[in-house]
Amino acid sequence: MSKPVRPVVLESGIEVKPVYGPEDLAGIEFANDIGEPGQFPYTRGIHPLMYRARPFTMRQYTGFGTPAETNERFKYLISNGQNALNVAFDLPTQMGLDSDDPLAEGEVGRVGMAVDTLKDIEVAFDGVPIDRISVSLTINAPTVILLAMYLAMADKRGVPMNEVRGTTQNDILKEYVGRGAWIFPVEPAMRLIGDTIEFCSQHAPKYYPVSVCGYHMRESGATPVQEIAWAYSIAKAYIQHGIARGLDVDDFAGRISFNFNIFGNLWEQICKFRAARRLWARLMRDEFGAQKPETMQMKMLAGGGGAGLTIEEPENNIVRGSYYALISALGGAQTMALCCYDEAYTIPTPRAQLISLRTMQIVADEIGLSDTVDPLAGSYYIESLTAEMEKRMVDEMRRVDEMGGMVQAVATGQIQTIAARQAYEFERAVESGELVKIGVNKYRSENPESGEVELHPYRQAAVDEQIARLAQVRRERDTELVARTLRAVRDAAEKKQNVMPAVLDAVKAYATTGEITKIFKDVYGVFREPVIL
Repeated sequence: MSKPVRPVVLESGIEVKPVYGPEDLAGIEFANDIGEPGQFPYTRGIHPLMYRARPFTMRQYTGFGTPAETNERFKYLISNGQNALNVAFDLPTQMGLDSDDPLAEGEVGRVGMAVDTLKDIEVAFDGVPIDRISVSLTINAPTVILLAMYLAMADKRGVPMNEVRGTTQNDILKEYVGRGAWIFPVEPAMRLIGDTIEFCSQHAPKYYPVSVCGYHMRESGATPVQEIAWAYSIAKAYIQHGIARGLDVDDFAGRISFNFNIFGNLWEQICKFRAARRLWARLMRDEFGAQKPETMQMKMLAGGGGAGLTIEEPENNIVRGSYYALISALGGAQTMALCCYDEAYTIPTPRAQLISLRTMQIVADEIGLSDTVDPLAGSYYIESLTAEMEKRMVDEMRRVDEMGGMVQAVATGQIQTIAARQAYEFERAVESGELVKIGVNKYRSENPESGEVELHPYRQAAVDEQIARLAQVRRERDTELVARTLRAVRDAAEKKQNVMPAVLDAVKAYATTGEITKIFKDVYGVFREPVIL
């Protein structure tokens, strides 16, 4: 009597059969569902030759301490072949606080770079070739301020606004769901995002003002299907807001990108991305009436994988990172970013970041993953799983619509409640061994050797340096000009005008992050998180 085959169920709830065959492709049409690379519905990639012609961009998430320290790390990565930057900001900056604010005590420069004024951005990017590389700013609630600082710095460096390339994360709806780094209530926060979309469509057409971040929702409890469905529901809300302002969908929606996660089952993740491209193309064409191919092409960064890393046996995370890079490449990402093996402990060391960068470079140039486009296409399992994931994504988006849409679902806490419950269930599954983590709940060493991880200590001297620079800027700036530009910011906010021009003038006068944020708080108020029992 044969032993029963254990069931395999993916996180998205899909049961995997032991064997797949031609019958599993019933109902899948090549032209309509798979197609050619670079052609609608873009299942196989948004470019005809993908990595044969355009290798994926490599970005390591970087930022800590002072702008000068971060600048040194930027140059280290660029000198080792990294061709784009992804900037981390400390928690006070993310919350719109200056480094000398009492609420910032103990957090300045701890998990990212501290930015108080335009001077900090100038220091951070000194000697960095911003005219040749794309820079992603991982900032959300105070995006209008940090984006204005970056554009002002580029202008001072002689890079015209219409030539600036880069991205801001600027996805406040996911902050309410996943990270909690929100400041303002939902409605004015949405309006600030609309201001950046409108401004960039008119003045910085090569810039991506929004990168919708399914990544953090995945880390916070969303399944792979929900990661895409919730991200697309968020993107729909931003697009609808832009259209309500009178913008044409083809004039701005093509400059909305996505940041997705890559930990979990390899096949599920690859099919997640193939299904996501197809779904986005259909959504933009059929629901929003997009005409331009660029608008229907889903551009994504596939990276991170932090929730898949472990404190136990940290060197195992190097192996995990290699598989995450494989997922990203086989999934057709335009940009790849890997967490480092020591990130479960600390801010990555230069050596840890170099290992992740070399991992991406090996995938791109050494093992053949750039040889041909979508090499898994036509697989019975891959195409069947891609189709099933797309179906479930559509069902989940419909579920969000039934909640009143993503803005309503977030404002009332419905999405947050679902994510929190699932995050709890995920941790329970790890603790019970139902979800296998090698070195944690399976093949756990009786006497584990402590992995050598260099910790990044909190340095009060660096904090003192940052606060001293802020004080110097305040002493040396034109106080009357600062006051005048801040009044203009308040006036624009109160009149519900686009605040970007006024904020640009304010940051050029060296108004601080905290000063501008305080005006927005005065005008908009602050968000109070709903509690659902």
